[in-house]
Amino acid sequence: MSDQPRSDPIPEGESRDGPLLRRRAGAVLELILDRPEALNALNLALEAALRRGIRAAGADAGLRAIVLTGAGRAFSVGVDLKELEADPAGLSGRHWHGPESLAEMIRALPQPVIAAVGGPAVTGGLELALAADFLIASTEARFADTHALVGITPSWGLSQILPRLIGQNRARQMSLTGMFIDAARAEAWGLVNEVHPPEALLPRARELAAAIAETEPVTMGRVRRLIALAAETGLSAGLAAERVVFDAHIPSVTPAAIAERRARVIARGRAQAGRGRSGSGEGGR
Repeated sequence: MSDQPRSDPIPEGESRDGPLLRRRAGAVLELILDRPEALNALNLALEAALRRGIRAAGADAGLRAIVLTGAGRAFSVGVDLKELEADPAGLSGRHWHGPESLAEMIRALPQPVIAAVGGPAVTGGLELALAADFLIASTEARFADTHALVGITPSWGLSQILPRLIGQNRARQMSLTGMFIDAARAEAWGLVNEVHPPEALLPRARELAAAIAETEPVTMGRVRRLIALAAETGLSAGLAAERVVFDAHIPSVTPAAIAERRARVIARGRAQAGRGRSGSGEGGR
């Protein structure tokens, strides 16, 4: 979650960069893989456009949340194998790992990323989704890791992230067989957070992104980094890191800021509950 260079903000509404569609509504940006005729396979043109889109998003201080999704009936089926067949040199022309790899760029974004998976997410496409902060899916989503079938070792983090999400045995089942799992099983295994009918997927992703956009951005960033740290360290070290962050942050918290945010917390709670029950002043800690 590194610092990004500042540049011109992404415009409101829709804009296109070749096979990548961008749709901005206020503080929320949708990045849409738009090669539906190829099931959003990642050719060099789409990879380059997505890289530019990620850079622009990371440099836009007005953005608070990002939704990553695919047009048509797939999220993405991964690297375009037809392109590789036609030009084997394309294997060396890609950023398979390091700071310029798509997955690393997504993970480095200062804004949280929601992957909205409406269809197959396969191999490299699954790795893109796993680079997001969390995934939601439609009932038509399916997930598979076919690296071992294709003969290319994972390089965007799948071999490390997938077992952390679903456990060693389930990760072995997916990666050693290449078999698909459906959305219901993905939810049961902890790969996705929620499953919705296809028509409800994007509205739900936008709702979640809007909720993220309402948070206090500096605190949200600190919490996000601490959660990420939990996957990389033991409990004692993680708790120590939390204490350090808290002690550094608490002197800057003012009573006026708490009062203003408390009102926001109560308003959101009422909206989510669908009833006008007033808060008791709790909910901050």
